[in-house]
Parts: sequence; C-alpha cells; structure tokens
Amino acid sequence: MRVVVAGTFGPLHDGHRSLFEHALRFGTDGVVVALTSDDLATETRHEPRPIPPFDDRVGAVTDAIADLDEWDRDVEIRRLETEAGIAATDPAIDALVVSPETAPELEEINDQRRDRGLEPLSGIVAPYVYADDGERISSTRIVKGEIDEHGRLLA
Repeated sequence: MRVVVAGTFGPLHDGHRSLFEHALRFGTDGVVVALTSDDLATETRHEPRPIPPFDDRVGAVTDAIADLDEWDRDVEIRRLETEAGIAATDPAIDALVVSPETAPELEEINDQRRDRGLEPLSGIVAPYVYADDGERISSTRIVKGEIDEHGRLLA
C-alpha cells in the first residue's frame, strides 16, 4: 500500500510524529509526505501564526521520519500547492493518513478522485496526541508558548 500524509508540519510535534508513524507502519509500498508550500501554509491557517520556511520543515520532517522508520520505507517528500493536491490526483496513492479533525476531508478527496476516474483512497485515522493538560497538542499551542513539542506545559 502506498500511503500519503499531508500537512504543514511546523513546528513539528508528537502529534505529527504519530501521523508519520501510522504512514510508515501501513506504507508497505512507500510513503509520500505532502508538505504544504509556504503560500498554502499561510492561506490555510485558521489562526495566523509564524510558520517555519518550507526548507526548514523538509529538514525537520526528514529527521523525524528517519527516527521513526523501523521498516526502512521508501519515503518521498513533495511540495503541496493545493489543499487536496496529491491525494486527489496521484493514481499511485492507496491511502491517506488523517487525524480525527481532518478525517471528514477524505470524502471530498475521494469525490475528486472519482471525478478523475481514480480509485478512492482508504483512510487511516491516527488518534490525537494529548498534552499534559489533557488538551490536544498543536503547533499553534507551541508557538503561543503553552507547551513544548512533546506536550509538556511551559506556562
């Protein structure tokens, strides 16, 4: 199975690592990390925040995957220019790793795939990772200085 996982991944945290671990576990035929371009990362923020540059995020993702990849998977990082992007258009992708928050987007992506004559994707849902205070770990919380990348409280 060839699996895609998509996101901004910056700053990187344990929730992202969980997504990568799920992609690596199920990606027996390879993993594609669809990393948002700097423009898309800025456009898709619900709450504006600083985002590390694309090349810095590539480095962080590469390092995280190297630490997690106990299966020696073939991993490719691609620039994502549109929200559905690679998942909606690449016929070689079989599954999409999502969080509970992004799981509903799979239906729209599969509609776009069907419109293109492509097979729908399977969804692999990685559970949320929680901080010490019981709230979800997020890049926004890290940028605000509430928690560190592992969910430890800072304030």
